[in-house]
Amino acid sequence: MEIFLTIIHLIVSIAVIVIVLLQSGKSAGLSGSIAGGAETFFGKNKGRTLDALLGKWTSVAAIAFIITSVILSLFIK
Repeated sequence: MEIFLTIIHLIVSIAVIVIVLLQSGKSAGLSGSIAGGAETFFGKNKGRTLDALLGKWTSVAAIAFIITSVILSLFIK
């Protein structure tokens, strides 16, 4: 069981790294060049963009990483 959880933990940690690296920075694109107006105008479709999807997957992967870390630490003791 410990080996299986270790493999899952490694997969989740690699997924967190890849998902974070795929996200664009806050200063990228139109919102970086026009700070205020563009963000409020295009904010309606923010939930449907790739960045929003990657943000949701980052949260899921981070929670999975924390859960596997806690379970592995309990198995080691």
